[in-house]
Amino acid sequence: MRIGDLAAQSGVSVRALRYYEEQGLLEANRSGSGQRHYPESAADRVQLIQTLYAAGLSSRTIAELLPCVEARVNTPESRARLTAERDRIDAQIAALTRTRDHLDAVILLCASPASGCAWIPDQDIAAQANHSATP
Repeated sequence: MRIGDLAAQSGVSVRALRYYEEQGLLEANRSGSGQRHYPESAADRVQLIQTLYAAGLSSRTIAELLPCVEARVNTPESRARLTAERDRIDAQIAALTRTRDHLDAVILLCASPASGCAWIPDQDIAAQANHSATP
């Protein structure tokens, strides 16, 4: 399968496929003219790579884990690596939650009449109110 066909079938860009190849995540055979040719199984591998990226793993981590995932071998090292990645993501979620909570507090503070902030209505909402009030 040529690179354009794989891109269309897997829903990723040709550029992404080239990047995966550069990172050692995907292999292609080359024709005499240098065109990339992928086996039919490459679409499944691209989907796996996309899933691992969506889970927050780096290309280096994916390259380390792909052999275990494809061989369906669950080693203590691969479990430890995945657990560490999950813990990293949990820490990011906690940090984002704290940031959101701080932002909510600022929003509440600014909405309070005691804040001294001038209240400027949303122009779209004000325009809608004016249109609905006119007969």
